[in-house]
Amino acid sequence: MVNYTKYALKDSAELESLLKDRDQLFVVACNKCFKEYDTHNEPDADTFVNLAQAQGKHITGVTKLDFLCNQCRTEKALKDAIPEGTDHIAVVACGLGIQTVADMGVKPVLAAADSLSYTGYHGMALTSKTCGACAQCYLNLTGGICPIVDCSKSLLNGQCGGAKNGKCEVDPKKDCAWEKIYQRLKDQGRLEEFLAQPVQLRNYSRVGQKEIAAYVSRIRDRRFAGYYGGVHPSERKEITEEIPLQKFPEPEQVIIPLSMHVGKPAVPIVKVGDYVKVGQKIAEQDSFISCCVHASVSGTVTAIEPHTHPNKGPGVMSIVIRSDGKDVLDDSVKPAKPLEELTPDEIVDIVKEKGITGMGGAGFPTYVKLKPNKPIDAVLLNGCECEPVLTADHRVLLEYPDAVIFGLKAIMKAVSAPKGYIVIEDNKPDAVALLQSKVAQIDNIEVRCVRTKYPQGAEKMLIKNVMGRMVPSGGLPADVGAVVDNVSTAKAIADAIRTGMPLVERAVTVSGEHMVHPANLMVRIGTNVQDIIDYCGGVTGDDITIKMGGPMMGFAISDTNVPVIKGSNGIIAVDTRHSEEEECIRCGRCVDVCPMELAPLNFSKYVDEGNAKALLAEHIRDCFECGCCQYICSSRIPLVTKIRKGKVMIREVK
Repeated sequence: MVNYTKYALKDSAELESLLKDRDQLFVVACNKCFKEYDTHNEPDADTFVNLAQAQGKHITGVTKLDFLCNQCRTEKALKDAIPEGTDHIAVVACGLGIQTVADMGVKPVLAAADSLSYTGYHGMALTSKTCGACAQCYLNLTGGICPIVDCSKSLLNGQCGGAKNGKCEVDPKKDCAWEKIYQRLKDQGRLEEFLAQPVQLRNYSRVGQKEIAAYVSRIRDRRFAGYYGGVHPSERKEITEEIPLQKFPEPEQVIIPLSMHVGKPAVPIVKVGDYVKVGQKIAEQDSFISCCVHASVSGTVTAIEPHTHPNKGPGVMSIVIRSDGKDVLDDSVKPAKPLEELTPDEIVDIVKEKGITGMGGAGFPTYVKLKPNKPIDAVLLNGCECEPVLTADHRVLLEYPDAVIFGLKAIMKAVSAPKGYIVIEDNKPDAVALLQSKVAQIDNIEVRCVRTKYPQGAEKMLIKNVMGRMVPSGGLPADVGAVVDNVSTAKAIADAIRTGMPLVERAVTVSGEHMVHPANLMVRIGTNVQDIIDYCGGVTGDDITIKMGGPMMGFAISDTNVPVIKGSNGIIAVDTRHSEEEECIRCGRCVDVCPMELAPLNFSKYVDEGNAKALLAEHIRDCFECGCCQYICSSRIPLVTKIRKGKVMIREVK
């Protein structure tokens, strides 16, 4: 495998000169990128440490990090890592990594390596600096501020005399790099040492590719738009975004799983042979994290037995109801008091009794979110629907805007939140305009239009984007004063309060390039997926994958005789992706796009090694399996599959 590593350790003579009169060194090394992923024990840091100790220097500590130029991760890793008594930080990395550490301003930085000419593009570059890849790193002399890229004239030996009020005469918007260099060296007590240096001469035969600067700027703008990371896959929403919701015919039979939510399965409270009505509770929640289940049709319970679940596979206990076609409503389906008369606890009880779960896919029991036991500053409704192909939530926004707003008001009252946001991506301008007109006279509700980027709708991304707050590792939205729900969940809450109807139906997008008649349908819970596909004309073509959900986070199903559940927002027919996995080359693209600021390449490596402790140390539990890493992986590694396997591994270890 070709090694495209971006730096090399300086030669011994240069390092000896560099370390003269310097001591108490903390060593930071970057694990090399663009090379075979074989080990974390890169030899360069150890070579430097041995050389320094041979000169009698004291090493206060050594740390080796992935992608040192990733400013977010590096600042977190080094925040409390540098020991007391450290006088200098020796950085073994390319210019991007060196500048990232130098920019922290903690201690004077020594560049122990030179950047090599770039062959291709760097994997990360999410620092506020760029590197010219000149292979003659000057950062030792200039306090970590690069005269090649930060000075418009690339001057090596000091100011040109053309700066005015600290700004460059070539680019008046740009700070004079040499004024910054002088000030930093003065602050570090190194200015006189610098002024005594011989004149520097640049070897232009070693200059790297200039396009790296434009690439870095472009990538940085994309990666930090709203929140760190993310991707922009082909949307393909035009297939169904203009198709209104229509009622799917009442099924002759429904199979309703007792586990359509996060937590323990519900417990049946009916028996075979019982007659049930629409909206009647047929299973009771079995713990705090659980959810009630209701009949979606009227008719006779014909079985309570295991069936195949669309996400969990075979063997999930389910209640089978044969419909009588009469749609008889249960007596419990009746409106509650007006919202203004309901107490917060009464709202929570309604949501609990009506079996409402998160409808964006995860299926978390909603009533639990409405009991945060912490002050809540804002409720965010996710109307982004950032998954490609899916348009069900878009249609809910357009066709049930008043119900969505009513549901938001109910959630705000339940958690005593003073502010509410409806967050919609900018690829839905019609929904943005409609909802903005609807809330124009509501002082404490705002429609926030955000940039289209996947996974914009993930709750932690929404909170970061809208509220500027970061949910801590292992934390919940309530920890930062937020509650996040899906717009379809808000509509379900509105239905539960205004009509008394439990969650017995939901909007489903039936789409994909291979669906004959794509549609947006309002479907009863428990309806057979194959019946829905047949209703839409079936699928065409060969080598097709059917997924429940979207192409990024949806579950591929080989058996389409499974029921629609509360979290089923889509049924899509897409091309099967055939790809042969290759070795990871540490390109850093998965780290570049991970919205949780994790390192998915390490998950893959540790899963293959069976190293559960390392997976825990890498915070694998913070991953919500958005699939960005797998989407971007140039080696076509099935990262999401490996991450799911890794989560099973750590559960078995604990």
